[in-house]
Amino acid sequence: MLAVTDGTESVVLQPSRPAALLAALLLNANSVVSVDFLQRVIWGEETPAQGKSALHSCVLRLRRLFGKYGIAGNMIEAVPGGYRLTADAATLDLVRFRELLGAAYAVGDPEAELRLLREALALWQPPLLVNVPSDLLHRDELPKLHEEWLRAIERVFDLELECGRHREALADIWSTARAYPLHERFTEQLMEALDRAGRRAEALAEYRRLKSYLAQALGVDPGSALQRLELAILRGESPSGRQAGLPRGQSPPPRTPPVPGADPVPGEPVDGGRVLDSLVGAGLLEEGPRGLYRVHELLRVFTRAAAARGDGAPPPPGISPPASAPARSGHPRTEPQRPGAAGLHPTEA
Repeated sequence: MLAVTDGTESVVLQPSRPAALLAALLLNANSVVSVDFLQRVIWGEETPAQGKSALHSCVLRLRRLFGKYGIAGNMIEAVPGGYRLTADAATLDLVRFRELLGAAYAVGDPEAELRLLREALALWQPPLLVNVPSDLLHRDELPKLHEEWLRAIERVFDLELECGRHREALADIWSTARAYPLHERFTEQLMEALDRAGRRAEALAEYRRLKSYLAQALGVDPGSALQRLELAILRGESPSGRQAGLPRGQSPPPRTPPVPGADPVPGEPVDGGRVLDSLVGAGLLEEGPRGLYRVHELLRVFTRAAAARGDGAPPPPGISPPASAPARSGHPRTEPQRPGAAGLHPTEA
């Protein structure tokens, strides 16, 4: 919201042409803003016949407005080709915001970077320019400013996860991911935080929620980064390869060497309970009441692929049936059957 302050009191400007002019100059502080651009900001495509003189009148009204609220000095300069508003970090929050971001991105210490980013984000007071009546600014300029905020808050969450504060950051990441579902990185960070907190089922549920939303809203699937993350969580690994649920810095226990004869032999009975427990542990099944299970989509894909192959396993590598085996006496000649092809993509879950 566009407002003017003397350091003790703030006054929100009423929607008006001078407010639109001021917003355009502030968004481009310390730069020359062309007359043509300012006219389109104020009047859109219907610029009055005497556009330059009408613009000059708006500038005079804005200067009087500054005087009314105690802003001294000629901050708005008329320069060849347009106007320029002079501002610094002490007089314009946007300048201060960008200075803090620049300092944060340049520092090498995560804690110092977090502190600077949070100080910058504290200046952010939405909704932005809600009292500025300019379609052009809302359509073309505001999204660029909003993208700066998205990058800053995304970096904050990255640092929180990097510092091992996934539990503390969960609430903020969760609300932000809900508010900006099309910014997939927030959902990715939420899934990673949940996974690190040992809440793997909830992390996978977030992926399914976003996948359903994107399919309904845009007819697309989540991006490759989210698909890889889901697969890593299903395998019980963090994005860095660390086993999910382990504290930061702790390595997974070494795997027990295989015991000869421990693997199931084809044709021998298999412990069904152990198989179900393994599938639940991998996140492929979700146990419900009375022994019922909810099947994850990835397991459905594997099952369909197995069914498409038939009851015979494919031949071992390097061994294939002859292309034209001679027919035995009394038996018709048959062509060898190939296993059915299955369009299996592990990331389709």
